[in-house]
Amino acid sequence: MIRVNEKTIPFRPGMKVGDLVPAIKPGADLLIVNGFPVSPEAVLADGDVCCLIKRGEVPSPEEMESLLMARHTPGVHALVKKAAVGIMGLGGLGSQVAQALARIGVGRLLLADYDVVEPSNLNRQQYFVDQIGMKKTAALKENLLRMNPYVQLDTIDIRLTEENIPELFKDVDALAECFDDPVLKAAGLRAAVTRLPATGYVGSSGVAGFGDSNALVTRQLFPRVFLVGDGESAAAPGQGLMAPRVGIAAHHQANQILRLLLQRV
Repeated sequence: MIRVNEKTIPFRPGMKVGDLVPAIKPGADLLIVNGFPVSPEAVLADGDVCCLIKRGEVPSPEEMESLLMARHTPGVHALVKKAAVGIMGLGGLGSQVAQALARIGVGRLLLADYDVVEPSNLNRQQYFVDQIGMKKTAALKENLLRMNPYVQLDTIDIRLTEENIPELFKDVDALAECFDDPVLKAAGLRAAVTRLPATGYVGSSGVAGFGDSNALVTRQLFPRVFLVGDGESAAAPGQGLMAPRVGIAAHHQANQILRLLLQRV
């Protein structure tokens, strides 16, 4: 057997990779076998893994579904696809949490921020120079759709408060707290604990600087409520918010959200 574009087909001695194109991917002009580009005349061996690509073409919804399902296994992908996740704050943490969840195929993301992209954001946040001045919600939506054009993205462009968080995020399965403001961090946690008890919640505390990566940990505070960070590294002179450590924390958050969606915690 060989795998072609994540599907298994019977192997025949003497098969060439170019022979697969008409039936599986007409017009494909980039042929990859076992991770390496090859010519159409390359002879296949039993067990080879092939990818047939048409340069510049966006995968169809069916192709994207097949790709994600093959990577995650069908049972895992089904749970991820039907999930909805809210992200409060789209800065260094939130923009990276969002891209991680979009890439793995979370079905719906609710993106909340009232700020715009500033030059000082670019050292750690998932935006581009030509997006300076754009609303973060609009800029991040634009970027995420380039990663996964089939994720549902809804945006909230107002300042979040302890009072409006429960109503705005009442329909999500999990909620990522990605604020910079400690007052909002506390408000988000109180809102989750008191008014969203069935919603998974992953907050953050202590992600600044360039300290030990392994000091960033995920701790459980309450049932379905978690906190990521070292609990003490706040932004200060000589210890700013920087892409490497913020990125580690963001992916801790994304992974913990995934565990909540898969009911592993």
